Amino acid sequence: MRARGGNVTALSRAEDGLDVTDPASVERVMGGLEGPFQTVFVSVGILAPEGAFPEKQLSAIDPAQMARTFAVNTIGVAHLLSYLPRLLPNQGRSVTGVLTARVGSIGDNRIGGWHSYRASKAALNQIVHGAAIELKRTHRDAIVAALHPGTVATPFTEGYDPKHGKLAPEEAARNLCDVMERLTGDQSGGFYDYSGKEIVW
Repeated sequence: MRARGGNVTALSRAEDGLDVTDPASVERVMGGLEGPFQTVFVSVGILAPEGAFPEKQLSAIDPAQMARTFAVNTIGVAHLLSYLPRLLPNQGRSVTGVLTARVGSIGDNRIGGWHSYRASKAALNQIVHGAAIELKRTHRDAIVAALHPGTVATPFTEGYDPKHGKLAPEEAARNLCDVMERLTGDQSGGFYDYSGKEIVW
């Protein structure tokens, strides 16, 4: 976004102490922002809690680990999105992209497993869709979309080697920026991959 000439405000846990599982942290950091922002990109998530792994079968589900996954991937992001009405322009186009995952698609799930991660992303997709509907009532030109980046070569995907390979982080970022630039108002509330193709819910 900076390379494209954007005036970027970046937030992170390391630099700003933004812990999405701590409501006080979210309120402090998000409450201190001054908008309006024409573009918002939310990239938050864990594959599994530290020291744990995605479940390969139902018998591996651990309630505490599932709750932690939802706390980060779903509830934490939902809390961030609750600040959108104040931070987006009341008039004029704005785009909010929320990083989710293709495995959050119920219709595309053909192999099972990864129950907590899949469910947390499916729930997040519902929140994104609902946020888009609500924002249209007060911010008629706002676009909100769930985005799948592909499999990106980061510490997040270490040990996972898909047949289709992995994208470099820079390439994935460019792809997502391209998709966000092309999104139209009637696509708000949708779920799209890194090429702009719609993904089934």
